[in-house]
Amino acid sequence: MNQVALVGRITKDLVLKKHTSGRVNTTFFLAINRSFKNASGEVLTDFVLCSVWGRTAENLVHHCGKGSLVGVSGSIQTRNYECEDRTKVYVTEVVCDDIRFLSKSSKASTAEKKTPSTAEPARFETTASDSALPIF
Repeated sequence: MNQVALVGRITKDLVLKKHTSGRVNTTFFLAINRSFKNASGEVLTDFVLCSVWGRTAENLVHHCGKGSLVGVSGSIQTRNYECEDRTKVYVTEVVCDDIRFLSKSSKASTAEKKTPSTAEPARFETTASDSALPIF
């Protein structure tokens, strides 16, 4: 069984990458606070590399940004590649199958600030006094 579920905040604004095959993806680090404090009384944070593909990646890039709180579930994958200097690099990441948006999008709140707010029209008429109201 290879399943993982994490809740944390996205550390940087997201970029959607389109590959030559036509598939799209985005990768990001998820900042996850530990549930305990160290000897100095500080809460430590882990940074977990996550990868998202397809429509889920498109939705994530569209609705979330740096600081967005998200829940991810998926599986852990390891891969390796060789650098130009012939050193081998090992990568461990979470390949996300499902993402839940747990906080209001920073992109949505930015868009709301740019659109002028319209005052809600009055739903009731005001009267000078209660004596003008009919009694039934």
